[in-house]
Amino acid sequence: MLIRTRFAPSPTGFMHVGNLRTALYEYLTAKHDNGVFILRIEDTDQERYVEGATDIIYKTLETAGISHDEGPDVGGDYGPYIQSERKGLYKPYAEQLVKEGKAYYCFCSKERLDSLKQNAPEGAVVGYDRHCRDLSEDEIRKNLESGTPYVIRQKMPLSGESTYHDLVYGDITIPNDELDDQILIKTDGFPTYNFANVIDDHTMGITHVIRGSEYLSSTPKYNALYEAFGWDIPTYIHLPLINGKSVDDEGNVTISKLSKRHGSTGFFDLIEEGFLPEAIINYIALLGWCPAGEYENREIFTMEELIKAFDINGISKSPSVFDYDKLEWMNGEYIKNMDSESFIRNAKPFFDELDISADNYGLLEEILKPRITRFTEIPGKLAFIKEFGEFDLELFEHKKSKSSKETSVDALEAAIPILESAPWDRDKLNDLIKQLAADKEVKNSVVMWPIRIAAAGVAVTPGGCAEVLMLLGREESMKRIRTTLDRLKGSING
Repeated sequence: MLIRTRFAPSPTGFMHVGNLRTALYEYLTAKHDNGVFILRIEDTDQERYVEGATDIIYKTLETAGISHDEGPDVGGDYGPYIQSERKGLYKPYAEQLVKEGKAYYCFCSKERLDSLKQNAPEGAVVGYDRHCRDLSEDEIRKNLESGTPYVIRQKMPLSGESTYHDLVYGDITIPNDELDDQILIKTDGFPTYNFANVIDDHTMGITHVIRGSEYLSSTPKYNALYEAFGWDIPTYIHLPLINGKSVDDEGNVTISKLSKRHGSTGFFDLIEEGFLPEAIINYIALLGWCPAGEYENREIFTMEELIKAFDINGISKSPSVFDYDKLEWMNGEYIKNMDSESFIRNAKPFFDELDISADNYGLLEEILKPRITRFTEIPGKLAFIKEFGEFDLELFEHKKSKSSKETSVDALEAAIPILESAPWDRDKLNDLIKQLAADKEVKNSVVMWPIRIAAAGVAVTPGGCAEVLMLLGREESMKRIRTTLDRLKGSING
């Protein structure tokens, strides 16, 4: 059997990590067995439609490396792939069920339906009372001829139980008296989500339906439609929830369903914060799925490796926790393993903000790769290049480096003439500064610490003394060192 899966988002805004994980698992399920992955846009809920949201879906999938074989933008044999463009397809199916006695016209007004809820006991779950389920043929005809607005509802079983099998959760049983007579066609002629979903999945040959575990209890409604039409029921794979972790001021941890209060939940929001698309996808793949066999205990995967390793049997029933610290670590691993071209391409926008010469790109790659977990950290790491002011001179008092204001004045006065005439080369600068320390019979840090602090004006820099000097250039370095030396002398003498 050729596996056909579909990702069917509604164009209602940005794509959060839950949507993205569903798309990823559907993609991996199909591609693992050389199947077909389809994109379908479910826009039947026109009230929630957001202009431009469909383009966001396309861009998200493209950026994430999830390519669909069929869809609105690439075509295919089962189109159209946008539900609003399939509007004429659904009502004939609903009318077929009416003719077969499996569905019925419901003429109840909104006011009547609202009254059912208003008159119900407090806290009660109110469903439709099936008022129109057994109208006479004469009543139905009169209502239709008079133009009374109607919906089409399915006749659900009134007793017994409905059981179906899910590949993750096993057999699921729901009492039939919990199943409402669901609406198939709304008064505006559009199908409901449930109805359109089933019609589209069947007519597009979908074999595996993958969605969140929140649909476990409503799946019998879908199956009732498959059974009413005599169609094969697809294989179901329901995914566990993704939770978020909150820590209060006292260190107490609370786990709850992932939401914006836990941090960014949108794919492009995470990218904006500096996370790489491939790292996000890698991390999301492991939220609810454990690799096995030769891939057991492995955490870093390319998309090709995920396709090869993915197995539905590795999906867990238990909710997973979105850990931003773990994502940060994983993102850092991706950065460390980048080739030079990729690193520079990602870092260049930040280098350009600081007017950094391309001559220093190689040096920056070397010193930044092991020190950043996101490219957005670069401006903070290199802020000293553009920002230099009257910093706290207490930075020169450093016990570990055996440095003080007095020793720093001595080191800087000795270093200035050497640096002024030195070849502006990292290795040569390093050698000359070490030689100065040897001549003074002090540790390297006694000379290197004050030179770096005087030039950078901050305690922490990526790289050491020579790297800071190279990034600033001779002219700027000497200007800063002389200015700082004057301040140091003034603070000691004054």
